[in-house]
Amino acid sequence: MENNQNNLVSIFIPAYNEEGNIPDLFEKISRIAENDHSHSYELIIVNDGSTDNTAGKIEEGKRKYDFIRSLSHKKNLGLTEAMRTGFPECKGELVLFLPGDLECDPEEDVPLLLKKLEEGYDLVTGWRQGRNDGKMLASKIYNVVSRNLFDVKVHDMNWIKGFRRCVLDDLELRSDWHRFIVMMAANKGYRIGEVKTKWHPRRYGRSKFGLMRFPISLIDVLVVKFNMVFGSKPMQFFSLMGTLAMAAGVLGLIFLAIYYFTTQTQIRPLFTLFTTLIIAGVQLFVTGFIAELVVSLRSEVENLKNRIEKKKNDGK
Repeated sequence: MENNQNNLVSIFIPAYNEEGNIPDLFEKISRIAENDHSHSYELIIVNDGSTDNTAGKIEEGKRKYDFIRSLSHKKNLGLTEAMRTGFPECKGELVLFLPGDLECDPEEDVPLLLKKLEEGYDLVTGWRQGRNDGKMLASKIYNVVSRNLFDVKVHDMNWIKGFRRCVLDDLELRSDWHRFIVMMAANKGYRIGEVKTKWHPRRYGRSKFGLMRFPISLIDVLVVKFNMVFGSKPMQFFSLMGTLAMAAGVLGLIFLAIYYFTTQTQIRPLFTLFTTLIIAGVQLFVTGFIAELVVSLRSEVENLKNRIEKKKNDGK
């Protein structure tokens, strides 16, 4: 299959214990590649530490189809790490993310994502229709909180996606931040689109969703929001918190002084509290200065990285 980067579409799929789904998945993508004369395709699949025969099924597929490239983790590291491994290997200007469980049908959804991207959107996400599984309530709460907190008008933040290369190159992925790709892209000014896609019940394997992911996701939502608002200007946050703490401490000490002179009574626990607030306020200011230095250093590293990449590209 000819890989012309101008019309090359990279399909990225993470797989963890999906041996029953892999053969059908490869067959569906093969039919897409055969029937689509406007694009060429490559499939990047990351075996994320599977303990079943997923690796064997991937090797069988590679012998049968020439468009498959695979990578693997020695143990299960999660979806974000699979993305960090797989995305840099994608060569196409358009990159599609699909799950390995066939709850989406590539033959139906790949054309929908590509069509929406070709309308000029930078990132397109699927909106599951007819979904009927045990994760619906948690997903609904997560999506409602995210829409209101980040002001992103997308119904299903954590489903299949299509990207332009520039979006992937601009993403910072760590922890379990794969759930916040849409929000991070919108925060950077990329144009976000959405398409309705049909949900299909899983035929093989088990869902990797656990109840503990839900509270962790809500905590991560707040961390990502903080990073978006104050990530490049941490002094604003720490100086505000420090000012409030110091002001409360000073006003408290003034109150205690007046109270002592009028009643000759000392309230030592409150004196300790207000003194601690003043000390905490000073520490918050110092933390803000340190955070500003870290942000400046990160910016310098990113600029250096961009200059190195530019020299490499100019030398090609």
